[in-house]
Amino acid sequence: MVSISLTERNLNMAQSQRMLADIVPLEAVRAGRHKLNEMDAARIARHLVMFPANEEQVRTLLARARPTIPGLAATEDVLRVVRHNPDCMMAVARRSRFKPEAPEGEGFFAMLPLTELGLKVLALGALNTSKPDLRLIARPDERPAGIYMWAVFAPGPLAAGSALFMERMAGREYAGVNLYTRPNTDPGRRFNEVLGIVQGAKVGELDAPQLWVFDRKQPMPLYDSYQPGARKGEIGVTIARTFEDLSRVVAIRSAVYIGEQECPYDEEYDGNDLAATHLLAYIGDEPVGCLRIRFFADFAKIERLAIRKEFRKTRAAFQLVRAGFKLCQKKGYTKVYGHSQVRLVNFWSRFGFRVMEDAKRFVFSDFDYVEIVANIERDPDAISIGNDPYVIIRPEGRWHRPGILEHSADRDVTRPSVAEK
Repeated sequence: MVSISLTERNLNMAQSQRMLADIVPLEAVRAGRHKLNEMDAARIARHLVMFPANEEQVRTLLARARPTIPGLAATEDVLRVVRHNPDCMMAVARRSRFKPEAPEGEGFFAMLPLTELGLKVLALGALNTSKPDLRLIARPDERPAGIYMWAVFAPGPLAAGSALFMERMAGREYAGVNLYTRPNTDPGRRFNEVLGIVQGAKVGELDAPQLWVFDRKQPMPLYDSYQPGARKGEIGVTIARTFEDLSRVVAIRSAVYIGEQECPYDEEYDGNDLAATHLLAYIGDEPVGCLRIRFFADFAKIERLAIRKEFRKTRAAFQLVRAGFKLCQKKGYTKVYGHSQVRLVNFWSRFGFRVMEDAKRFVFSDFDYVEIVANIERDPDAISIGNDPYVIIRPEGRWHRPGILEHSADRDVTRPSVAEK
């Protein structure tokens, strides 16, 4: 199918802007501030319905669209794609005309859920959209790397079906996956801008200035900002999740506290490391610092901040502490407690810490300490009872992405450990 993007519908710009004006204020449309995924799907669903197109409906819809969308792929090629993944074409109809016992589409939204290789081929400008290679298209049980808007035929009021399409794209298998288009008309490009789709995509190391992208990836939280292969000089933070990560923590703390501050081994490794969360800071791919957090009933305690000597002029320490605060906020805490070496109180004050009223001063491992505390705001989306149970069982600090246990839910329930009676 020729590159008929989300913006190239069978409606003119005046029609599309009137449609959008019913969903968001017209001044937002004119300013180009409207976002594709901010349309009111619940409101649209009162007037439109969306459903997977069967083979008969695909044939009918393509025949209806051909007079107004030149260059559509051959019907058999579209059917081949839809048989591979039925989500590739969704029909849309006005609810007032819709008959559940005999559904009939009036328009359609077609997309190609691309594999990682398929997305790279798209970025290189080599994707044959007239006769797509099925090896580049994700299967129904496979999470795609990117979604290419293949074609849209949504005349008149059916254009508001964009909201229903985006609602479907918010499902578990598509959530957070970027949308890509290749508009080839000025109205198409302007309409992309209205919807918050921007020109110039980057796929891995590939620059694709010809592609427009609607970025749906959530920004990485500060405590999960390290990505392997990071650029030299880039600071990232992650939570220690493996024994190898813990060995990095041990190496850093041994160099700083045992090597530099001459802390006895038994005092540095005090029995609390396996009851704590550890954050690791990287510069590029080099581990440079760590921080330990222990969680109590109504406060979290930040401790054991260590930065390798050769990296102390970087901002790694600041990133670690801020990441620690963000993690505490996400877990619902509003108070962070700590023990500061007296000489470092000013450093900790930069993060909002203050010496507690009636603070106790005390000594351990040959340094003098004082109690400090900071008040923080609870994250409005803090993890709590009532959240999606799949979110709660995700790896620590990776509540923003599906985990391995979610993927296991795709298997049938077999109860393998339960003997048949």
